[in-house]
Amino acid sequence: MRQIKMPQMIREIAAAIFKKPFTRQYPFMRPEVPEGLRGRQIFHPDRCISCGLCARDCPAEAIEMVEVSGKKMPLIHLDRCIFCYVCIENCPRNALTESTFYELASTSKEGLALRPEKSNLKEEVTEEE
Repeated sequence: MRQIKMPQMIREIAAAIFKKPFTRQYPFMRPEVPEGLRGRQIFHPDRCISCGLCARDCPAEAIEMVEVSGKKMPLIHLDRCIFCYVCIENCPRNALTESTFYELASTSKEGLALRPEKSNLKEEVTEEE
């Protein structure tokens, strides 16, 4: 008598049932952030001297200087940003600092703009620290 062989697909399915899943349940199980991850920039308005070096040197032209309470401050468009951190490297007063905050999903472009309003910025900095 001839033996019937189990098809390859059925063997793979049977083996996969007993393996650990390759994916993580993302919102509930946060991944470990690797060292050196370039996340969203943090803006400290009290350190800004309105020099405009960040906007001038941005290769993606993601930063524009806008007037806020009589002082020019950077408005960062995160939808255009390539996270090269040239703005952070060139800031003479460390008004822009790095972070590992990577959850930038938004349903609108307005949600991807890092605005220099002083009241909103203090709340964002305290959330990330």
